[in-house]
Amino acid sequence: MRRPKRKMTDMGEITRMIDECMVCRIGMGSQGKIYVVPMNFGYSCQEEKLTFYLHSAKVGRKIEALKEEPEVCVELDCRHGLMEAEEPCSHSYYYASLIGTGKVQVLKTFEEKLDGLKKVMRHQTGKDFDNFDEKWVNAVEVLKVELEEYTCKYHDGTN
Repeated sequence: MRRPKRKMTDMGEITRMIDECMVCRIGMGSQGKIYVVPMNFGYSCQEEKLTFYLHSAKVGRKIEALKEEPEVCVELDCRHGLMEAEEPCSHSYYYASLIGTGKVQVLKTFEEKLDGLKKVMRHQTGKDFDNFDEKWVNAVEVLKVELEEYTCKYHDGTN
Protein backbone atom coordinates (compact mmCIF):
# COMPACT_ATOMS: atom_id res chain seq x y z
CA MET A 1 0.00 0.00 0.00
CA ARG A 2 1.47 3.31 -1.09
CA ARG A 3 0.11 5.27 1.89
CA PRO A 4 0.22 2.93 4.88
CA LYS A 5 -1.14 5.58 7.28
CA ARG A 6 -4.45 5.34 5.38
CA LYS A 7 -4.74 1.59 5.93
CA MET A 8 -7.73 0.53 8.00
CA THR A 9 -6.87 -2.47 10.17
CA ASP A 10 -9.33 -2.48 13.07
CA MET A 11 -12.06 -5.07 12.30
CA GLY A 12 -14.67 -3.03 14.16
CA GLU A 13 -13.97 -0.05 11.93
CA ILE A 14 -13.86 -2.26 8.82
CA THR A 15 -17.27 -3.80 9.57
CA ARG A 16 -18.74 -0.34 10.39
CA MET A 17 -17.52 0.83 6.97
CA ILE A 18 -19.00 -2.24 5.24
CA ASP A 19 -22.28 -1.63 7.07
CA GLU A 20 -22.44 1.84 5.45
CA CYS A 21 -22.09 0.41 1.94
CA MET A 22 -25.18 -0.92 0.20
CA VAL A 23 -23.56 -1.77 -3.14
CA CYS A 24 -20.41 -3.66 -3.95
CA ARG A 25 -18.84 -4.04 -7.35
CA ILE A 26 -17.79 -7.46 -8.55
CA GLY A 27 -15.05 -7.50 -11.17
CA MET A 28 -14.57 -10.65 -13.22
CA GLY A 29 -12.93 -11.88 -16.38
CA SER A 30 -15.11 -12.91 -19.29
CA GLN A 31 -13.90 -13.90 -22.75
CA GLY A 32 -10.62 -12.06 -22.30
CA LYS A 33 -12.30 -8.86 -21.10
CA ILE A 34 -13.02 -7.34 -17.70
CA TYR A 35 -16.65 -7.15 -16.60
CA VAL A 36 -17.77 -5.20 -13.51
CA VAL A 37 -21.25 -5.47 -11.99
CA PRO A 38 -22.69 -3.42 -9.10
CA MET A 39 -24.60 -5.66 -6.70
CA ASN A 40 -26.46 -5.49 -3.41
CA PHE A 41 -24.92 -7.79 -0.84
CA GLY A 42 -24.86 -9.20 2.64
CA TYR A 43 -21.81 -10.37 4.53
CA SER A 44 -20.44 -12.17 7.55
CA CYS A 45 -17.23 -11.60 9.46
CA GLN A 46 -15.65 -14.29 11.59
CA GLU A 47 -12.17 -13.78 13.03
CA GLU A 48 -11.19 -11.22 10.37
CA LYS A 49 -12.44 -13.52 7.58
CA LEU A 50 -14.92 -11.69 5.37
CA THR A 51 -17.52 -13.55 3.34
CA PHE A 52 -19.90 -11.78 0.95
CA TYR A 53 -23.28 -13.08 -0.22
CA LEU A 54 -24.94 -11.93 -3.44
CA HIS A 55 -28.04 -12.95 -5.31
CA SER A 56 -28.39 -13.22 -9.04
CA ALA A 57 -30.59 -14.41 -11.83
CA LYS A 58 -29.81 -17.97 -12.85
CA VAL A 59 -28.86 -16.98 -16.39
CA GLY A 60 -27.03 -14.10 -18.01
CA ARG A 61 -23.61 -12.69 -18.72
CA LYS A 62 -22.55 -12.54 -15.05
CA ILE A 63 -23.40 -16.18 -14.31
CA GLU A 64 -21.73 -17.36 -17.52
CA ALA A 65 -18.60 -15.35 -16.68
CA LEU A 66 -18.46 -16.77 -13.16
CA LYS A 67 -18.79 -20.33 -14.46
CA GLU A 68 -15.93 -19.60 -16.85
CA GLU A 69 -13.71 -17.99 -14.20
CA PRO A 70 -14.82 -17.92 -10.53
CA GLU A 71 -11.97 -15.65 -9.36
CA VAL A 72 -13.37 -12.18 -8.66
CA CYS A 73 -12.45 -8.80 -7.24
CA VAL A 74 -14.85 -7.21 -4.74
CA GLU A 75 -14.87 -3.42 -4.26
CA LEU A 76 -16.90 -1.28 -1.85
CA ASP A 77 -16.60 2.43 -1.12
CA CYS A 78 -18.39 5.05 0.96
CA ARG A 79 -17.87 8.18 3.09
CA HIS A 80 -17.41 10.26 -0.05
CA GLY A 81 -16.72 13.96 0.03
CA LEU A 82 -14.66 16.59 -1.72
CA MET A 83 -11.96 18.25 0.35
CA GLU A 84 -11.63 21.65 -1.29
CA ALA A 85 -8.48 23.74 -1.52
CA GLU A 86 -7.38 27.01 -3.10
CA GLU A 87 -5.18 25.39 -5.75
CA PRO A 88 -6.72 22.94 -8.28
CA CYS A 89 -4.25 20.12 -7.62
CA SER A 90 -4.50 20.55 -3.85
CA HIS A 91 -8.07 19.25 -3.71
CA SER A 92 -8.50 15.78 -2.29
CA TYR A 93 -11.33 13.37 -1.60
CA TYR A 94 -12.64 11.77 1.59
CA TYR A 95 -13.50 8.07 1.30
CA ALA A 96 -13.35 4.63 2.85
CA SER A 97 -12.94 1.53 0.68
CA LEU A 98 -12.37 -2.19 0.62
CA ILE A 99 -10.83 -4.12 -2.25
CA GLY A 100 -10.43 -7.88 -2.05
CA THR A 101 -10.21 -11.04 -4.08
CA GLY A 102 -11.78 -14.45 -3.76
CA LYS A 103 -13.57 -17.21 -5.63
CA VAL A 104 -17.30 -17.29 -6.19
CA GLN A 105 -19.11 -20.36 -5.02
CA VAL A 106 -22.69 -20.90 -6.23
CA LEU A 107 -24.62 -22.21 -3.23
CA LYS A 108 -26.49 -25.42 -3.98
CA THR A 109 -28.68 -26.46 -1.07
CA PHE A 110 -31.87 -24.71 -0.03
CA GLU A 111 -30.45 -24.17 3.47
CA GLU A 112 -27.23 -22.54 2.17
CA LYS A 113 -29.17 -20.31 -0.21
CA LEU A 114 -31.64 -19.33 2.50
CA ASP A 115 -28.82 -18.44 4.90
CA GLY A 116 -27.15 -16.29 2.22
CA LEU A 117 -30.41 -14.53 1.32
CA LYS A 118 -31.07 -13.82 5.00
CA LYS A 119 -27.66 -12.12 5.23
CA VAL A 120 -28.39 -10.04 2.11
CA MET A 121 -31.79 -8.96 3.45
CA ARG A 122 -30.41 -8.18 6.92
CA HIS A 123 -27.68 -5.99 5.45
CA GLN A 124 -29.96 -4.22 2.99
CA THR A 125 -32.94 -3.65 5.31
CA GLY A 126 -31.60 -3.98 8.85
CA LYS A 127 -34.32 -6.58 9.49
CA ASP A 128 -34.27 -10.33 10.01
CA PHE A 129 -36.70 -12.26 7.83
CA ASP A 130 -37.86 -15.85 8.35
CA ASN A 131 -40.75 -15.91 5.87
CA PHE A 132 -38.91 -16.72 2.64
CA ASP A 133 -41.07 -18.53 0.14
CA GLU A 134 -39.32 -21.62 -1.18
CA LYS A 135 -40.13 -20.63 -4.78
CA TRP A 136 -38.26 -17.30 -4.31
CA VAL A 137 -35.22 -19.06 -2.92
CA ASN A 138 -35.23 -21.56 -5.77
CA ALA A 139 -35.74 -18.84 -8.40
CA VAL A 140 -32.33 -17.20 -7.83
CA GLU A 141 -28.70 -18.12 -7.56
CA VAL A 142 -27.00 -17.21 -4.30
CA LEU A 143 -23.31 -16.52 -4.61
CA LYS A 144 -20.77 -16.74 -1.81
CA VAL A 145 -17.36 -15.04 -2.00
CA GLU A 146 -14.89 -15.78 0.79
CA LEU A 147 -12.24 -13.12 0.49
CA GLU A 148 -8.78 -14.66 0.30
CA GLU A 149 -7.17 -11.26 0.73
CA TYR A 150 -8.37 -7.70 1.13
CA THR A 151 -7.23 -4.23 2.02
CA CYS A 152 -9.20 -1.36 3.46
CA LYS A 153 -8.18 2.26 3.38
CA TYR A 154 -9.64 5.61 4.20
CA HIS A 155 -8.98 9.32 3.95
CA ASP A 156 -10.73 11.46 6.51
CA GLY A 157 -8.67 14.62 6.24
CA THR A 158 -6.37 13.71 9.11
CA ASN A 159 -4.24 11.19 7.25
